Amino acid sequence: IAMAAPTPVSALVHSSTLVTSGVYIIIRFQKFLISTNINTFLCFISLSVITIFIAGLMANFENDFKKIIALSTLRQLGLIIIILRLGQSILAFYHLLTHAIFKSILFIAAGTIIHSIKNNQDIRLLGNLNETIPFTIIRLLISNLALGGTSFFSGFYRKDLIIENVYTNRNVNVLIVILIIMSLMLTIIYSIRFTYYLFFNKTVKFYRYIYIKGNNIYILTLTIISKFIKLNKYCCNTPYYLNFISSM
Repeated sequence: IAMAAPTPVSALVHSSTLVTSGVYIIIRFQKFLISTNINTFLCFISLSVITIFIAGLMANFENDFKKIIALSTLRQLGLIIIILRLGQSILAFYHLLTHAIFKSILFIAAGTIIHSIKNNQDIRLLGNLNETIPFTIIRLLISNLALGGTSFFSGFYRKDLIIENVYTNRNVNVLIVILIIMSLMLTIIYSIRFTYYLFFNKTVKFYRYIYIKGNNIYILTLTIISKFIKLNKYCCNTPYYLNFISSM
């Protein structure tokens, strides 16, 4: 549905409704749905790690614009399950919240770009779009930075806490920790690949730009939120070297 639907529908489906509803239910009923058995714990963690690793690899070799974003969603959901298995339900909800914000930006910006390249979803046909639709590209770049966990973006705080919780958990194998870190690095790799096609692909010369009235207001709002939404004492605990965030 999300792949065939218009990008505003895809944004709604992938960010906060159909795709993420199952994870939200698990967050709300975590005490009843998640077993404390160690074998069940390792099974869930292993399946989630395999999911995010394979989805990250597929995203790096995928050329369809919307499929890359969809595979990114799959990775984030697998990451949320890992967080839940570590007993961090508040952190999982924070991850779900930040993911919804910048995933909406990605899909809405993707719709503008797809219209700009004559309704084609192949990223190999992107290039020099910063000259034709600069504001859309800047907002999409900010969303990519948040998705990759760049410092002081919303994605930075959650990724730091995820790595810390995984590393300090006694029941998690070292191999699983390494795979999770590698999977998080795959996000950065396909974000860089995507950015390369946006800015530096010189094989594409010109495409028409269709202006979508009213597009700028809500994307700009989401972009600002994705940059400034942060952790505080009412959301979840921060590591000791980020305690200043809670006091802000």
